[in-house]
Amino acid sequence: MPGLLRGVARTAVVAGTATAVSNRVSRRQSGRWAQQEAEQQAAAAPPPAAAPPPAAAPLADDMTAKIEQLKQLSTLKEQGVLTEEEFAEQKRRLLG
Repeated sequence: MPGLLRGVARTAVVAGTATAVSNRVSRRQSGRWAQQEAEQQAAAAPPPAAAPPPAAAPLADDMTAKIEQLKQLSTLKEQGVLTEEEFAEQKRRLLG
């Protein structure tokens, strides 16, 4: 009986160690992937500034275009491409 108990204990220790190592490797890989993804997003070029609409466009079309551009800027901010300051600056340019 002591030999059987020793074998079970050894198996439990080996399995526990393997699980701990596996979890640590998974966490480390997840951290590296997250870091690489963040670096890729930071390295991406900022979106080009929106061109002002033509001066001859009717007022309704002008407002519709501005609303669409604001939606696009908002989406970029939510995705983390634009910071709050960049969003505010683009919004000021668009509405100013």
